[in-house]
Amino acid sequence: MTGAENGSDSGQIVIVTDAAREKIHEIMEMQGITGRGAIRVGISGRGPAGFNYAMSLEEDAAPVAGEVVQQDDNFKVLIDGESVERLRGASVDFVGQLVGGGFKIDNPNSVWDDPLAAEIQKLLDSDINPGVASHGGVVELLDVKDNQVFVKMGGGCQGCGMASVTLKQGVEVMIKQHFPQIEAVVDSTDHAGGNNPFYQPAKGAGGGHGHADENSPFHSPAKGGR
Repeated sequence: MTGAENGSDSGQIVIVTDAAREKIHEIMEMQGITGRGAIRVGISGRGPAGFNYAMSLEEDAAPVAGEVVQQDDNFKVLIDGESVERLRGASVDFVGQLVGGGFKIDNPNSVWDDPLAAEIQKLLDSDINPGVASHGGVVELLDVKDNQVFVKMGGGCQGCGMASVTLKQGVEVMIKQHFPQIEAVVDSTDHAGGNNPFYQPAKGAGGGHGHADENSPFHSPAKGGR
């Protein structure tokens, strides 16, 4: 495979352009891992500009459960299994410039297929996040399912003792005002990993932060040692 067009014709999930491939080879040669390196790529979330991506170069990386392995020239591309369909047809390019240069991912896929989720994302971007950002925080939309909105709070909101108040009295109220069919806003944040290790949920906040509903599809236990 010698170019982006060849990647598309050969049914590759993620297309690596010639510029990106050349830069990857250069980095691998500098690190002495030519022929042994792998690129790991996935979608880590969504934001005002579209998808957020996680991409890393690793030596002798073994695929983890669910990852799709794609061979590209003399390195592998390890694609996060949950991101495969949303990355299908995307291209990894390298832009060499002093400002704003680096690896870029051009993705033709829609950020939200669900019209309701798309409208809630617009509300977050235009009305909710500008206010939360004034306190150094951000609210990320994870999913909308069964009339429930799943969100993750980051920045200054992660681990903050007032996070549950912000969610219940601010974010949830505004979302329900605009979308009456929404029954609940579920916080899926790992607040134990935030900057405030002494976080305690606010009293009377409906379960509180750091105790995401274990029935939530986005629930993950708090990580230790962070």
